[in-house]
Amino acid sequence: MTPAALRVRLAEIAAEPMLAPAPYRDDILPVPDKPPIPAAVLVPVVLGDPPGVLLTKRTANLSSHAGQVSFPGGRIDPEDSGPEAAALREAQEEIGLDPGFVEVLGRMPDYLTGTGYRITPILAVVPPGLRYEVSAHEVEAIFELPMSVVMDPDAPRLQRQHVRGVWREYWVWPHPQHYIWGATAAILVRLAERLRERIA
Repeated sequence: MTPAALRVRLAEIAAEPMLAPAPYRDDILPVPDKPPIPAAVLVPVVLGDPPGVLLTKRTANLSSHAGQVSFPGGRIDPEDSGPEAAALREAQEEIGLDPGFVEVLGRMPDYLTGTGYRITPILAVVPPGLRYEVSAHEVEAIFELPMSVVMDPDAPRLQRQHVRGVWREYWVWPHPQHYIWGATAAILVRLAERLRERIA
């Protein structure tokens, strides 16, 4: 698939009717009876040859989700005009991604996490060859998951773990250096399924 054709497919996905947020075979655990914290992540697809999905690895010294692979993003601040603004702001703060190089296509369905967040994934495309400036405090590494892996239906696998008396079931994506799991992996699974449906 050419970068231009991929962009069209992604735009079609972003234009689909929104679905109600729901757990998606992830790390959902019982949380206190309070509203989830609004958050947003940027899901940047790099339209290179070959294309890939841009991901980050968080530093080990962060107070939450330390060392985990994630999309650029974070809490939606009161000053943000919405999830899109929050995702773009966080991406600029974390990896120096200039919003001027980001083409926002739209939102994917919200995602509820077991840690009490309601994440709005913002689907976007960015050109290849950009220079990134990582926040040394927040980001240890930037890398791409090749679109060929995302499109492989046999690539993600389900793992189970017994925690606090319950079985957790969550997605894991293969990568030679990084462990991609949890909410990030599940959002990628949703994106991959939508892409494969469109291509089929």
